[in-house]
Amino acid sequence: MANLADHKTDVAPTATLTPALGLEGVVVAETQLSMVDGLAGRLEIAGHSVQELASSMATEEVADLLWRVGSGAHHPAIRAQLGAARVTAHRNVRHLGDALGQPDAMDALRASIAHVAAEADEQRTAVALTASVAVFAAHASWKRRGLKLVEPDPALSHAEDYLRMLRGAPARPEEALALQRYWATVVDHGMNASTFAARVVASTASDLVSAITAALGALKGPLHGGAPGPVLEMLNAIADPERARAWLEASLARGERIMGMGHRVYRVRDPRAEVLEGAVKSLFPLSGSSSAAPLLGEKLELARRVEQEAAQLLSVRHPDRPLSANVEFYTAVLLDALGIAAEDFTPTFAAGRVIGWCAHVMEQRRTGRLIRPTSTYRRPQQGQA
Repeated sequence: MANLADHKTDVAPTATLTPALGLEGVVVAETQLSMVDGLAGRLEIAGHSVQELASSMATEEVADLLWRVGSGAHHPAIRAQLGAARVTAHRNVRHLGDALGQPDAMDALRASIAHVAAEADEQRTAVALTASVAVFAAHASWKRRGLKLVEPDPALSHAEDYLRMLRGAPARPEEALALQRYWATVVDHGMNASTFAARVVASTASDLVSAITAALGALKGPLHGGAPGPVLEMLNAIADPERARAWLEASLARGERIMGMGHRVYRVRDPRAEVLEGAVKSLFPLSGSSSAAPLLGEKLELARRVEQEAAQLLSVRHPDRPLSANVEFYTAVLLDALGIAAEDFTPTFAAGRVIGWCAHVMEQRRTGRLIRPTSTYRRPQQGQA
């Protein structure tokens, strides 16, 4: 039965209330998980700057940190738990039916995650979901191509095994470290759309799997999780740093957006862009005797030039609305350098963000109540459908 106190919020007729479209500026929760300072360009996650988190913690440690904040429970054996859970997720593929074979990567991931069993122990469910998102994202990629799935290796770190399952070849240490840095930058980011969706579902006392499935549905939307692919398309289209300004001017003249520039919250450069730019640079030693490093260096030089030119052009067009590089700008360069196909960019994002989603659900359980906003009613005029 619903708590009667929940019905005391509508103290005035809804027609007299002023809507906050998009909930802009509305505080809906108190959290210890992350803080976004859009004016200063600062992101703090569970007491650590995003730069510190990305440079010093493995993905398993980040999960332990956030879940401990969310629930108070420590996970000393989380690496082994995730490894075992990846094996279980792989074995459960046979129960997924056609879910994993859907042509859209996020449709396949969402439908597959909905099959995960929600246990009474929410900590175990969080481990299972984190492992399953990685396994199902990698398997869906192979399934779309009609190729044999790569079994997980529980002895590897979560990042190493994800790259191995996704690409079919072992990850070098520098590659796994770069992916860990990426996941640390995207693990949590305030009350974004997918996190809010997860907390809304959790507030109804529904299970963790349902909350994460809802979050995946929100992440699929191109206004939330779909921009890294178009950034890569833009960089490939420009190709030469000397063409950047003319290409961008032509794009703006057609009324098009410059992908990877601007953010709903940040009014300066997204701090995650700095971390990911550094992660791209960290891959340069991978070249050995190959031409990988020179090509990656050229791509990074191109991205920096496009960012510089775009920022200048946008500052003239929108002097009162700063539009700087966001997280997706260098995400595109990094994930491409790691050999991840563009259609797998958003599922790879989900493989990192699921840790934060689980932490928010745990926190909502402890501190929240049923999320029940109101709306302003406008009676339709006669003759309107």
